Amino acid sequence: MPSIREQILAALLARLETVNGATVKREAPLPETVPAGGLIILRDGDPGDPDVVLSPVIYLWEHQTEIEIILQRGQDDDSAALDNLLMAVGVALAADRSLGGLAEWLVWGAPKTSGLAIDGAAALRGAMVPVTIHYASPDPLG
Repeated sequence: MPSIREQILAALLARLETVNGATVKREAPLPETVPAGGLIILRDGDPGDPDVVLSPVIYLWEHQTEIEIILQRGQDDDSAALDNLLMAVGVALAADRSLGGLAEWLVWGAPKTSGLAIDGAAALRGAMVPVTIHYASPDPLG
């Protein structure tokens, strides 16, 4: 059986896969071209150092992940397309902040937008959305 951490990341990926038209991947490298509906990449991030509750021992995590949202430049209105995709990600996350009861709560921050340049590739437009997952586990590896 996968760890609680892995179950949560898989559930978060499944939430993102509900965004219509976008291609969703986990820990994928930046591509040279992006699908027409945009690309969403879940970055596993860092669980950080947990708070520990004793008797019984429970580890309380504030796991920092990132959602990378990428569009191919050259659309009529890159900013509007990126904004629409960001809003769709927000709706997908808000639909189940506990990820089916695996997490206590999801919290996400404002996107950091940027243009991306990759040698030999068309220009990309992207945003990084920080997501904090609050959850507990009985073991630091579990």
